[in-house]
Amino acid sequence: MLTRRAFLGSTAAFALAGKAAPLREFAYSHVRLTEGPVAAMYRRLQAHYLKLDEDRLLKVYRQRVGMPAPGRDMGGWYDAEGFVPGHLIGQFISGLSRLYACTGDPEARAKARRLTLGYAETFDRDGNPYASPKASATWACYVLDKYEIGLLDAAALAEIAEARTLLPRVIEGAMRFIPDHTFDRIGVHNPPYDEPYVLPENLFQTWTLTGDRRYFDLAKRYLLDRDFFDPLANGDNVLPGRHGYSHVIALSSAAKAYQTLGEEKYLRAIRNGWDMIEQAQQYASGAWAANETFVRPRSGELAATLTRTRDHFETPCCFYAWAKVARYLTTFTGEAKYGDGLERALFNTILGALDPDDDGGYFYYSDYQSKAHKTYYKQKWPCCAGTLLQSVADFPLNLYFQDARGVYVNLYAGSELRWKQNGVPVRITQRTAYPESEQIVIQVDPESPVEFSIRLRIPAWLDKPAPMEVNGKPAGGNAGRGAWAELSRRWHKGDTIELRLPFSTRFVPIDETAPNTVAVMRGPLMLTAVDPPDDFTISASQIATMRPFYLLGRETYSTYFQRVRA
Repeated sequence: MLTRRAFLGSTAAFALAGKAAPLREFAYSHVRLTEGPVAAMYRRLQAHYLKLDEDRLLKVYRQRVGMPAPGRDMGGWYDAEGFVPGHLIGQFISGLSRLYACTGDPEARAKARRLTLGYAETFDRDGNPYASPKASATWACYVLDKYEIGLLDAAALAEIAEARTLLPRVIEGAMRFIPDHTFDRIGVHNPPYDEPYVLPENLFQTWTLTGDRRYFDLAKRYLLDRDFFDPLANGDNVLPGRHGYSHVIALSSAAKAYQTLGEEKYLRAIRNGWDMIEQAQQYASGAWAANETFVRPRSGELAATLTRTRDHFETPCCFYAWAKVARYLTTFTGEAKYGDGLERALFNTILGALDPDDDGGYFYYSDYQSKAHKTYYKQKWPCCAGTLLQSVADFPLNLYFQDARGVYVNLYAGSELRWKQNGVPVRITQRTAYPESEQIVIQVDPESPVEFSIRLRIPAWLDKPAPMEVNGKPAGGNAGRGAWAELSRRWHKGDTIELRLPFSTRFVPIDETAPNTVAVMRGPLMLTAVDPPDDFTISASQIATMRPFYLLGRETYSTYFQRVRA
């Protein structure tokens, strides 16, 4: 059996053959969420996904091979003639495996294993991995990528041996349906919609897992170099008109290519892509790609979306893509700016998603038009049902990073981190309700005194210093906004760091062409006006009544307002 430790070890050794990163992620098992809104969402969604009806998820696969197929039809996107038949099962296996790796919950592993074996039983009947002819004809690469991550995570994180042997067989079964070359989805409005350029990241990981060179060669084949990565690496902004989620998730394939092949152009591509999005595509929340499409920068198109659509951000899917790129870039560069971007999207997009119901109702688009309200997507079981689970299961990965000298606190959320520093077991506990509170308390508990550094991300949005104390005494940390404050010392059990991030109010224009159309931010949070009157104006008294987007339920709200300059 391939253990998680062995898989992660092989991954690390493999990465060194390409580019070794200055920072490293912690494993899922090192972090626990304990309190505050991030932990609360994690617990709610864990309970939701553990209740999923497995017979319903497997039904379309069992029907295809003529097996008994109990349970109700899933409906929506999922059934044989749905928009993307059978698309979620790989993501559900992936997310459940990640939940198990973090929490040790045996039911999460058992459910992932039952779904893996149930799917394998249908696959073994004829070697066809897809749920129906429609799935293989319209979305062969898109769905294969989800099978791959499900089986990769089941093998590496949940130690499901059957997943390791099933994975190469599923890829082999899919080969007759997927194209023999990569191509771009740009401008495609009718089926087939497929996205072969999303495949390389997980194909590189499959090579790592199996050692089979064929998957390395396939990964290189599907890299979208000529049309996307090469121009991005050269500083050419080729984002406008492209599909939001699939092209940002493709940046993770560039990241894996950089890690594996060692070619600097891939790092330039993802860094430039991030900057192009952050500088000219984003709403105040950190969202991007209205109607799932990037706009022409500084053209007025972004401002125009506030009245032309209500589909401003494909929330769970695009957050998932953004968070992955943020983690890659943090490890590759060691820069705090990517934590700022991740924080912004976490607290203002995914954390504000409505909890799903028990029959396929899921939150999809964030709406920034005037007099908006949150709703489920118009069809059941959309793609965001899968990325919601994976996004939330990955929350612990976003919080901390490490290098040889110590630990980086990237996001502030009630949590506990356990690892060994210089051979000494250490526990760090964050006690905070952030972002409902400005105050963060971090307790350090090594088993024996040990010297190392703790670096705290100081957000770029601050407009005044962030007071910091160690054991009740002021600690400098030597960091400005948008950087890491470093505390290096010999730590003893019970040492305490107190950090306050003073929130202040600021206005964020939608873009350069509409400088007086603004959203209101307080600290890391985008505020909304709940049930606003038609004559709502921005004033100190009105701002005091506004509410963060993530705390909204189904109330009517507005996000952008006209600012009248004196």
